[in-house]
Amino acid sequence: MGPVVSAQFSAEGAKLALLGRDVDALHDVAAGVDGEVAVWRCDVTQADDVDAAIAQVVDRFGHVDVLVNIAGGTGPVGASAWETTPQEFEDIVRLNMAGSFHTMRAVLPGMIARRYGKIVNVGGTFGMRGRAGRMAYSASKWGLRGVTKSTAIEAGPFNVNVNCVAPGMVDGPRFRTKVIPEVARKRGISEDEAVDQHAEEYALRRISTAEDVAAACLFLASDVSRQITGIDLPVDGGWAAI
Repeated sequence: MGPVVSAQFSAEGAKLALLGRDVDALHDVAAGVDGEVAVWRCDVTQADDVDAAIAQVVDRFGHVDVLVNIAGGTGPVGASAWETTPQEFEDIVRLNMAGSFHTMRAVLPGMIARRYGKIVNVGGTFGMRGRAGRMAYSASKWGLRGVTKSTAIEAGPFNVNVNCVAPGMVDGPRFRTKVIPEVARKRGISEDEAVDQHAEEYALRRISTAEDVAAACLFLASDVSRQITGIDLPVDGGWAAI
């Protein structure tokens, strides 16, 4: 999703600061956009790393108007709560929840001082409905919702909007090469049948795309959504909300 979200923001005229651990991947994303973009190595699980990176971003661009927290991981898949190790649990919660907290904490003072800011955290529908075999991941996304809502209340008086986009399964390489083959194997069906069965779980009978998620992020980062804060916006064809 990251490359598509970045490209759509760039197409709207945003100057991009891309932060992450995999600098090579970030440079690939940067090469795919037309506007101004800069790349910094940053481990969002480390508060000092984030503080230093944001300081460099501000030095380069002057300030941060919009923060989109899209870095994240999946954690253990298929493991029950009692099979999940303490380290697996800690790692995914640190990445998916604390990572967003660190970046928010770094940019909010500047947004509050300017009385303007938009923060969009990318969560997931497993943080809205429990899922067997995904306890640690679900916990991290449930926690991110709490971080989002509480910060929205605190930052609202300073004209800072804080929201969460919650994608369902998104069609893409991981979905096609990992999720679908595993579902097909377990159910003894073809991969095409596995895709169709997955789509049948959604009210709209179609699987979300990265473009769908990017559109939701753009909406919540724009002034069109000026009166919206503290929400969870599912982008899942109706799986979580119905």
